[in-house]
Amino acid sequence: MQIFITAVGPDNVGLADPIIHYITGQGANIAEIQMYDHDDEALFAMLCRVELPGDRLAEVRQALTEIGRQVGLSVRVWSPEERRDRPRLAICATYRPEPPLAVLRAIRDGQIRAQAAVMIGNRNACRGIAEQFGVDWHSIGDAEGKADDERLVALLDEYQIDYLVLARYMRVLPAGTCWKFAGGRIINLHHGLLPSFPGLQPYHDAYAGRMLTYGATCHFIVPELDAGNQIIHQSTFTVTPGTRLDEIVRIGQSDNEPRCLVEGVRRAVSREVQLHFHRVVKRTTA
Repeated sequence: MQIFITAVGPDNVGLADPIIHYITGQGANIAEIQMYDHDDEALFAMLCRVELPGDRLAEVRQALTEIGRQVGLSVRVWSPEERRDRPRLAICATYRPEPPLAVLRAIRDGQIRAQAAVMIGNRNACRGIAEQFGVDWHSIGDAEGKADDERLVALLDEYQIDYLVLARYMRVLPAGTCWKFAGGRIINLHHGLLPSFPGLQPYHDAYAGRMLTYGATCHFIVPELDAGNQIIHQSTFTVTPGTRLDEIVRIGQSDNEPRCLVEGVRRAVSREVQLHFHRVVKRTTA
């Protein structure tokens, strides 16, 4: 069984040693390990991907959680194989209803084999969609839409989330949150073609460049690197010369972006692709 271990907390010396010592002592095959010190935040973060028999998961989770408690680290032990038939999703949204609605419809229709465990928003614009599909809704934003990131993490833990889907969620996740759910667990929809059109207004940027082809990108969120290099899926549409910008945006938001997100989420949760050392690769089975 493939197991991902993340450890995040205040920086100090020797934080990784007890974790590495434990997993090697269990005979685990370490396939990947990453460690970072965020000097500006005094934050230590580690990701470790190992192979162990599936019947050891609960034991390893309990032991590493206790080790984390002793050294002051927030430790999570997760395997995509634990709930492989119906992984649990958290869908985060802000204003746009089309992307989360498309994901929920795809789950209902069997296109995405997963369970929508919870919807979370920094605004209440998409609350009605959650209620329509009988999904728990939680608001984590204040009056200005600033998100309570600690509350977000607590909800992801409470609902035992496997994958976090950012469905045009217009907030930047802090580094600590990204590390806590590293290993290909955070899926983001960007409303432009990456890497050519990053930023907040990709439609406007492409339009200014006289582009006729527009698109959206579904990618894994990866700490430390430029988000978007870890592309899961891209979808495009072409317009004729002279098409107005507002019409281009309408087509993108109503049709192309939702379609891109659905296919990206489907690929990720069905494990057709996986994150391997910051690269998205086709998953191979023995």
